[in-house]
Amino acid sequence: MSDDGQHGITLIAFVGSVFSPYYAWARGRGRANPDNHCAMNVAIYSKGQGRWAMTERGQRHCARSARQFTIGPSQLSWDGNCLTIDIDEVCVPIPRRVRGRIKLWPQQLFGYSTPLDVNAQHRWGPLAPASRIEVDLSAPDLKWQGHAYLDSNEGDEPVERGFHTWDWSRARTRDGSTVVFYDMQSPGTEDRVLSLRFTPQGTVEPIATPPAQRLSKTGWRIDRRMRSTQAVRVHEQLEDTPFYQRALLQFDYAGESLLAFHETLSVPRLVSPVVQAMLPWRMPRRA
Repeated sequence: MSDDGQHGITLIAFVGSVFSPYYAWARGRGRANPDNHCAMNVAIYSKGQGRWAMTERGQRHCARSARQFTIGPSQLSWDGNCLTIDIDEVCVPIPRRVRGRIKLWPQQLFGYSTPLDVNAQHRWGPLAPASRIEVDLSAPDLKWQGHAYLDSNEGDEPVERGFHTWDWSRARTRDGSTVVFYDMQSPGTEDRVLSLRFTPQGTVEPIATPPAQRLSKTGWRIDRRMRSTQAVRVHEQLEDTPFYQRALLQFDYAGESLLAFHETLSVPRLVSPVVQAMLPWRMPRRA
C-alpha cells in the first residue's frame, strides 16, 4: 500500500501454480512438473488504473537460481538487500500492458516457517512482514512509495488435499509489528488458527486468538470471517471471484483500530469443474 493509502499492488510468483487448471489437468494425466507451470500474478489497485494479469509460462520460458527467478518476460532478483521485480505482462481478456519495476527493501528478514496442516504437507512463513516498497510503472503510469509484506507458501501435495477453506489477514500495528491470523476450516474437524505477531526486533510471538466475526458474503456468495474483538467493516473490496476474495478490512486488535489485508479461499469452489473451465479465460498459458 502507498503511504497515502491511495494505491495498492499484490504480486505472486508461482512455481507449480496452485490456481492453474493446466497444472491440475497435467496432474490428472500423471505427468505434472511444477517448473512447467510458473506464473507472475500482478494486481494493481489504483482508482481508474486497475490492472490484473496472470499468464502461465512453460518450462522453456522460465529459469530459477538462488538469486533470480525468470517467468517469461518478467523476473525477480535478490541482491542481498533489495528484491527487484521487473514486470512485463499483458492483461486478459482486454489486452492492457503492465510494465515497470518494483523494489522491495525488507526492514527485518525472518527465517520462520510453520506447517499449516496436521501432516505438515503445506508450510507458510513471512520472509519480510514489514518492508518498504517503491513502485515505478510505465504502464499504467504509476509511481509511489509505501509499506509492503513478503511471505512464502509451499506444499508437497495439491491444495485440495489439505484444506477446505481459509481466511488469512495481516495488519501493521502502531509499534511497527505485523499481526497475522491464518484461520483454516474443514468440515468435521476443529478449526486450525495461527495467531502471530512479528516484531521489528525479529521475534515471532504467539498472541491470543480473538473471536471470529462473520462478514457479509461476497458478490459470488463466498462465506468469510475475520478474527477481531469487535465488529469488522469492509473498507474496500479488492477482488471478488467465484473461489477467492481479497479485501481491506477495518478491525480491532488490542485496543487499536487497524486496516488489514484479508483473503478468503474456497477450495471446493476452486476445484469445481465449472470454475476450472472458466479459469483459462483469465489465466492464459504460453508453453
